Amino acid sequence: MAAASTPGRGRFVVLEGIDGAGTTTQVARLAERLRATTRHVRMTREPSDGPVGTLIRQVLTGRIVSPGGCAPGWATMALLFAADRMDHVEAEIEPLLQSGGVVVSDRYDASSLAYQSVSSGRDGSGAVEWIRSINRHALRPDLTIVLDLPADVAAVRREGRGEAAQLYEQNEVQRALAAFYRDLAKHMPNDRVEIVDGMGTMDEVHERVFAAYARAFP
Repeated sequence: MAAASTPGRGRFVVLEGIDGAGTTTQVARLAERLRATTRHVRMTREPSDGPVGTLIRQVLTGRIVSPGGCAPGWATMALLFAADRMDHVEAEIEPLLQSGGVVVSDRYDASSLAYQSVSSGRDGSGAVEWIRSINRHALRPDLTIVLDLPADVAAVRREGRGEAAQLYEQNEVQRALAAFYRDLAKHMPNDRVEIVDGMGTMDEVHERVFAAYARAFP
């Protein structure tokens, strides 16, 4: 379990979950609440808004494909995400932490462990170890909060958006991802991971998220 932030240094908090779990909404809600008592709070996301992250978003939405019309393979995607992550930390996350601020990120390396290992088609363990190895220099979060939501409920939410499905949004993939996230602490044994029930209203889920934050930083 990760220790609390070093005195004088900021806090790095990540929200994770399957597509439709509500991570984007809850990142915004948590950041808004923290701004009432914390001077510097920044919301961010992965893929980031940097150059590599922008490329990844185009892949996820089908605007960029490999020769033959296919999306890049899981290993290529894992490497792209790892490169984006290092740039993200250096350009955006680390500078704010050094100034004592709080960074709240919509996804981080747990998403790589989950999405690329599930999409690898392997038994999972070998892919997880390799993905962990290419992210070994990535800054560790002080807290990772997982919004646990049944895959069928998340699917209804995604359908309600009226948007085209992205690369990993097939229902069978999302079910496997939901199971992976419930066991995330097993895959990230040295990090502090909190599983939060993602069912209920936005306010109810927010209170659970904030309670997890308060437990980590009393």
